[in-house]
Parts: sequence; C-alpha cells; structure tokens
Amino acid sequence: MLTPDLMVSLSNHEARRITPPVLVTERLILRTHTRDDLAACTTLWSDPAVTRFIGGRPSTEEEVWRRIMGYVGHWQLLGYGYFLASDIETGALVGEFGLADFHRDLNPPFGTTPEAGWAMLPQYHGKGLALEALSTILAWADHFIPRSVCMIDPANLASLNLAAKLGYSEYARAAYKDNPTVLHARVAVSRS
Repeated sequence: MLTPDLMVSLSNHEARRITPPVLVTERLILRTHTRDDLAACTTLWSDPAVTRFIGGRPSTEEEVWRRIMGYVGHWQLLGYGYFLASDIETGALVGEFGLADFHRDLNPPFGTTPEAGWAMLPQYHGKGLALEALSTILAWADHFIPRSVCMIDPANLASLNLAAKLGYSEYARAAYKDNPTVLHARVAVSRS
C-alpha cells in the first residue's frame, strides 16, 4: 500500500524521492535494475526473438547499459520505471516490465502519459508470466497513475492479446520510426 509520502506527482513532472518497490507475485520477483544485471539483460536484449518487434535488431552490451541507466533514471526523476522480473524459485531473468516516459516522436503524441512496456525471454512465453508481472505492476501504479498507454507492432499478436487482457484499448494507428504501430490506452482501476 502506498502512503501519501510515496505518491508520485505527475501533474508537475516532479517525483518525490521514493525507494522503488520490490513486488512479489506467485512466480516472480519484480525489482529495479542494478549494475550487476548487465550480463543477464544483454542476454535478453541480444535475442532476436525478443527484439523482433522492439527495434527489429539485437542490442549491443553498450546499448543495454544505456537502457539500464535510463531505467534507473526513470525511478529517480519520475518515481516509476521498469522492473527486472526473475523466477522466484531459480532467480533466473524472465524479462523486463514497467512504465516509462521515452519522449517518443509520435503522432498523436503520448505527452506525459506513462507508457507500459514489456520484453521477455522466449523460453518463458505462453506461461502467463507477462500477464502476472504486468497485472501486479499496474495494480501498484493504479494508485497514482490515472492513465497509461502502450504501442505495439500490429504483427505482434501475443502482445496485442496481452494488452487487451490488461485492459488496454486501441485508440489510434501511427508510425514510429517508419514502422506501423497500434496505440492503446488504459484507465487506472479504482482502488478504494
């Protein structure tokens, strides 16, 4: 449960200093990234199946390091960000899930609305882990983020289905870096 001193103020783009949460599900531990995650995250982002619909090419270790630094910066500047998901029993990296503000050059623009995103190693696909991770993250975020968006390649049927299960609805079609994308939005679930 978030207390008022942990709430994020999105209206003025300033986050109060918070300690990023560790979220635990039945099968996953969701935590922020550390410098020690570089090798595992490089394995994730260098997998062509992972990057097929996210940039279209595997990432180098240098690019993954910048990605991790950006994740850490999100928590510091905005009070939300990406989580590294690991298997609760083995500790193995499953994927990355979270919310971000990437300042994407899109029309229509996302503005300051947080963007949900996810990437998962192929051996974990089809087991409901992405739904488990994102449902937990969104339940946490629903306390202070009234609306979130996501963008999905129209050929990525698995992610389109996941977005629908999470409550995202299509509101526009656009191009991002000359590639077609479907824009979705989700209104936070009221938590009384």
